Amino acid sequence: MVKRLRLNDKTVREQIPEEDRDYQVFDTEIRGLSIRVMRSGERSFVLDYRFAGRQRRMAIGRWPEWTVTAARERARELRRQIDEGSDPLDERGALREAPRFNDMIDRYLVEHASTLAPLSASDHRSFLTKLVAPHWGNKLVADITPQDVTKLLNLIAQGRARPSKATPNNRARKLAGKKPTPVRANRIGEVLRKMFNLAIQWGWRSDNPAAGFKKRVETARERFLSQEEIGRLAEVLDAAEDQRAAGIIRICMLTGARVGEVRQARFEQFNLELGIWSKPASTTKQRKIHRVPISAEVAAIVRQRGVVVPKGNPWLFPGDVPGQPVKEIRRFWMIVQREANLPDVRIHDLRHTFASLLVSRGASLEMIGKLLGHSQIQTTLRYAHLMDSPLRAGVNAVAGQFRPRPKIVHDADARRA
Repeated sequence: MVKRLRLNDKTVREQIPEEDRDYQVFDTEIRGLSIRVMRSGERSFVLDYRFAGRQRRMAIGRWPEWTVTAARERARELRRQIDEGSDPLDERGALREAPRFNDMIDRYLVEHASTLAPLSASDHRSFLTKLVAPHWGNKLVADITPQDVTKLLNLIAQGRARPSKATPNNRARKLAGKKPTPVRANRIGEVLRKMFNLAIQWGWRSDNPAAGFKKRVETARERFLSQEEIGRLAEVLDAAEDQRAAGIIRICMLTGARVGEVRQARFEQFNLELGIWSKPASTTKQRKIHRVPISAEVAAIVRQRGVVVPKGNPWLFPGDVPGQPVKEIRRFWMIVQREANLPDVRIHDLRHTFASLLVSRGASLEMIGKLLGHSQIQTTLRYAHLMDSPLRAGVNAVAGQFRPRPKIVHDADARRA
């Protein structure tokens, strides 16, 4: 026989567990509400109801975390939903199965990031797991709002402290204060916008909360080597003990190529008769084959490497690990910076210097974009201001045609005398 009582904390506490079964005591006030007494002694509130001809049972919460008053109020809410034609147990199941942001990260990395360049894919994985997931990991994809996106990007733009290692190996590895990272916030915002566009395609939500995120102002780094600095760099490279690393730097300077493209260059990519370097899609940032002309100086470096590198080794600059190219030259570049007195110059600035030299010799932006392998004209436009000098020369030439000619002016006082 079904046991019924007007439940309160006292009657719930007085229920005695039975050894061989669990049992329920139903509330006389709310239909279907009961306290379930387990053999272990635990007690929890449940609601029994019928929906679409099926008997259903939904857990509300454990006692005493849930009081009788709270359980009764929750049961009233659930009864209203049932009367309105919805099954709260189905809704709870759908909510439990609804994708969370961690699920979104996993699917994005598998279906989209895997199509990017390895370095870009690794970067996306890193900042999504380290900078975004700690805040949104367990949050439902459908619950993320534009305000959440703004709050997160503001936090990222403020930067974070860089803690040192437990045993720092140099003086620079110390706990530093926050360093603003507006560019990083912009890049993450762009990735989030792409992720939510994909989420719409996947049917995970109907709108994109990152569609209109506020982009921070980015100040592009503009560091071009002067002729004097180029000369100092060349002297240091000529005198360097590690001519393998020096050759990488030389080709970066002579071609404007990215250091990763040069490190992974293979002999088969160079046609020295035609003077062409065909970079495979696997090494270029735009993920397309990029063919560029090379100078006689670059061809000479390739020939010299062919003499030094053992026969059968495909890499122009083989690394210390058999079968692999050079992995990194940061230590070498630090030495070069010190000896050439170029403390603020990055290897990538050699690429900018290459472009600036082309501009100074009258190359068009279209030509520069093709040589550097830019997939978007906006990237090449960063060099547009360097064309001011030839433009200014043209303006001055026109102005020279209208410059007033000097006239002889007689001194009025001398004329009277």
